[in-house]
Amino acid sequence: MKIMIKLYIFCSLFFSGFFVTTVYGATKEAKLERAIFAGGCFWCVEHLYDEVKGVTSTISGYIGGHKVNPKYKEVSSGKTGHTEAVEVMFDPSKVSYQELLQIFWVNVDPTTSKRQFCDYGEQYRSGIFYVNDEQLELAKKSRERVIKTKTFSAPIVTEITKAGVFYPAEDYHQNYHNTNPYQYKFYRFNCGRDKRLKELWGSQSK
Repeated sequence: MKIMIKLYIFCSLFFSGFFVTTVYGATKEAKLERAIFAGGCFWCVEHLYDEVKGVTSTISGYIGGHKVNPKYKEVSSGKTGHTEAVEVMFDPSKVSYQELLQIFWVNVDPTTSKRQFCDYGEQYRSGIFYVNDEQLELAKKSRERVIKTKTFSAPIVTEITKAGVFYPAEDYHQNYHNTNPYQYKFYRFNCGRDKRLKELWGSQSK
């Protein structure tokens, strides 16, 4: 009799736990959020956010222009109005949008309007492309904080713009730092990105 009672209790606990896990587990899954940042070469920006805990995926692409479905050669010509950017999907329970903004600022040169490091042109301008009003307010506050705390005299010119259509770049641009590590490192070094970041932000940049 005692054995039967123990078995009944065990089965009740097991199946009730299973029910809670299967039925209610899905509702506990974190809802991912979307952020879009432009900081010059999208290879470098993608690499930056790929290393952030809580970021689930990154996609290099184009935003802020007037041509539908632009190709790399068109964007790089500077005639489409787009800038190279990265779409970041993240879990807000692990990393906040504010933290992503902090990471962004200290990994770009916010003092140049149509240039990032060795890359010249509107297609390499830095920018925060907000997807909702909350992101807009947080982006504005983060810019004000940078303006108040920066140690260099040059003004901040990085744009904060409402996100339009984001077009993913060609496949060969995706995850470039992993698929072409030597070419990526060579480009990054020759472009002087890390050197300039250190001049602006010191040890804050990555």
